[in-house]
Amino acid sequence: MKRFHVHVNVNDLDASIRFYSILFGSAPTMHKPDYAKWMLEDPRVNFAISRRDRAAGVDHLGLQAEDGTELEAIGGRLASADAVALAEHGTTCCYAHSDKYWAEDPQGVRWETFHTHGEATTYSAPVAQSESTKSEACCGPQSSCCGPKSQAA
Repeated sequence: MKRFHVHVNVNDLDASIRFYSILFGSAPTMHKPDYAKWMLEDPRVNFAISRRDRAAGVDHLGLQAEDGTELEAIGGRLASADAVALAEHGTTCCYAHSDKYWAEDPQGVRWETFHTHGEATTYSAPVAQSESTKSEACCGPQSSCCGPKSQAA
């Protein structure tokens, strides 16, 4: 079963953690100096916030796949529509090791589809350069990771 994902860029992480903890009725399941995440069951959502070098507000939406097979099915649908903007395999981003497909809807909303293999000790890490990945730190201010930079911003 897939889990809906929302990632919001915030200016004040502590104030945002207080607000969302009250809204969701629970503390974050992951809390780092620049990032927090709630893995909620009701509603079934992976909600993350971070303090990055980007404008505050909704950064991207997504679908978190339960396994690699489910991710490849989503990636296949996106590829058949010529909608994959970036494919990442074995990336480290948001304190997790993941495979991802990034797309952008017709309005410029960025969508991340991903399967997480485990936790990481850093927000991001360089990835090996290949045909489908960039050799930059994931989610960095100049990185292609975390999807294409929206033209609608």
